[in-house]
Amino acid sequence: MREDGRESTNIEDRRDEGPTGDAPLIGGRHIGIGAVLIALAASYFLGVDPRVVLGLMSGAPTTAPVTAQRATAPTTPPTDELGHFVSVVLANTEDTWSAIFQQMGRQYRDPKLVLFTASTPTACGLGRAAAGPFYCPNDEKVYIDLSFYRLLRERFHAPGDFAQAYVIAHEVGHHVQNLLGTMAKVESMRNRLSEAQANQLSVRVELQADCYAGVWAHDSDQMRRFLEQGDLESALRAAAAIGDDTLQKQAQGYVVPETFTHGTSAQRTQWFRSGFDSGKLQSCDTFRAELS
Repeated sequence: MREDGRESTNIEDRRDEGPTGDAPLIGGRHIGIGAVLIALAASYFLGVDPRVVLGLMSGAPTTAPVTAQRATAPTTPPTDELGHFVSVVLANTEDTWSAIFQQMGRQYRDPKLVLFTASTPTACGLGRAAAGPFYCPNDEKVYIDLSFYRLLRERFHAPGDFAQAYVIAHEVGHHVQNLLGTMAKVESMRNRLSEAQANQLSVRVELQADCYAGVWAHDSDQMRRFLEQGDLESALRAAAAIGDDTLQKQAQGYVVPETFTHGTSAQRTQWFRSGFDSGKLQSCDTFRAELS
């Protein structure tokens, strides 16, 4: 993919601050270790903060105090190559989603993107690199430890610039859900659901974020022609590598469908492709769709 273009001013670079202290992942009801491992494995790639996933599974609160000094950190543009890449991708999502929202008669509010090392406080609790990139709806920020991209190449066998861009686009897709009120509706529903039903709801949230990432890729390419040969395949390969069924097979040798929280490899590639092929938000209604 083409990497030219403006850099975003909505970057908080906390990498020089080092890791913060430990804190409980979530509070409230107890969750068995099996559920925690499944949630962390599923959240390892392209998910909301695992506290949100685990909160859906348990009904536990997903909020926690955030350190004021970190919360008000100034936006500082990164100077390293990978930080520059992330900044350009974020700016691309800002321009694309601003145009899409304008067409809907709405105003897009840019999220912040926080670069951190190991762990950092968030308005959703302590963010950890081990959980992968995540979005916190309480402070409207995307969080990523850039060492994750090495895991993307080596563990998930999904190299390529566009696979890395897809990571950010998926998290920004969660921000779009937040702005459109989807996350608030999910939050209001979760306490009325069983664990299995909450998992199914989480799958639909994640698949819609995949679809929104596809819409972004479609519209961005239409406006800027930034995709190059092999880019789409790179994103689809990444989506396929991190389906719940694939992750569970790698981790334990078998799958437990009722514990899925992000969708299968086939579902994730299907919904990213649906958004990319149509370029329309209407094609991303995963909540009414019959999931295969």
